[in-house]
Amino acid sequence: MRLFLKLFLSHLLVALLALVLLLLLAEAFAPAFYRGHVERMLHALSMMGGGMMGEALRRDLEEGLRSTLTAALLAALPLAALGALLTASFASLRLARTARLLAEGSRRMAEGEYGVRLPLLERDELGELALHFNRLAEALEKVEKTRAELIGTVAHELRTPLAALQGYAEGLMDGVLSKEKAAEGILREVKAMRRLVEDLSLVSRVEAKAVEIRPRPLDPKGLLEEALARFQSAFQAKGVALSLEAQDPLPQVWADEERVLQVLANLLTNALRYTPQGGEVRLRAFRQGEAVAFQVADTGPGIPEEHLPHIFERFYRVDKARSRKEGGSGVGLTVAKGLVEAMGGRIFVESRVGEGTTFTFTLPLYTGLTLKG
Repeated sequence: MRLFLKLFLSHLLVALLALVLLLLLAEAFAPAFYRGHVERMLHALSMMGGGMMGEALRRDLEEGLRSTLTAALLAALPLAALGALLTASFASLRLARTARLLAEGSRRMAEGEYGVRLPLLERDELGELALHFNRLAEALEKVEKTRAELIGTVAHELRTPLAALQGYAEGLMDGVLSKEKAAEGILREVKAMRRLVEDLSLVSRVEAKAVEIRPRPLDPKGLLEEALARFQSAFQAKGVALSLEAQDPLPQVWADEERVLQVLANLLTNALRYTPQGGEVRLRAFRQGEAVAFQVADTGPGIPEEHLPHIFERFYRVDKARSRKEGGSGVGLTVAKGLVEAMGGRIFVESRVGEGTTFTFTLPLYTGLTLKG
């Protein structure tokens, strides 16, 4: 049985039952309302000398009023039933229309049409259901778009090293390249592909919140000093100054040392890539409420404002050609954001074109209490 018919019959049955109940109740309780009027009429007649016929008149009046009321109710019953019919039809159509739209939208979405949206017909629970349906469709559409973009981006990223490998192999076969030269080029491209695969694996685990975090009390200044020691030689080789500024003393943070250094490494790698020779990169740490803020600020070209909302998205590049040439996979900032949030912090970026870029992330303070304690 269709939903409309079920709703229509249920509404109609309720309305008819209400009418029948009204008729029965009127028959049962009506005498209590008109009996007082009959008594007053009989009293008036007795005062005028008609007491002998009082009892017969009482029965006649009560039966007349009762039959008149019953006849009026029965005469009104068809009209009331018609009103119940129209009301049941209207209410059933309203509910069935929304249900039909939901069913059709669900069917289309199951077939892959994630762009389908439902009109918000009502301002009640059905309207909320349609609103949540639209939000679900929007989320699925975004996931599908991201999936398609991911496949396209990975294919594009692999196309360059595969083309280079093919070129080295053909050069080796034709005798244009020596074995040593070809082997060196093949090894370089294989390393690039392996790095891409490892980055993809890490970013997928980060986004799925499957990265293991082992927090413990850490000294913020010690973390920056270790990052400085790791990158000092690379910055010196490019002619970029790397300095450290930290409040002393700073409270300990509750974080995973390896993951914090990984975040700093990603940010410092980006800063080194985009800061020109003679520029400067500054490492900072300072207290910020119930957290410690870490900063990596460079004097590079900066990031245009329209790119800032997308800077932490997978494979997003401000300068695509330059990034690929210099070996970036485009997921370093995505990984950094996921790791910082997994440790209970947040990360954001500020930049001005021609002045430089500052990445800031926070980590919660160590309070002496752990999740287990």
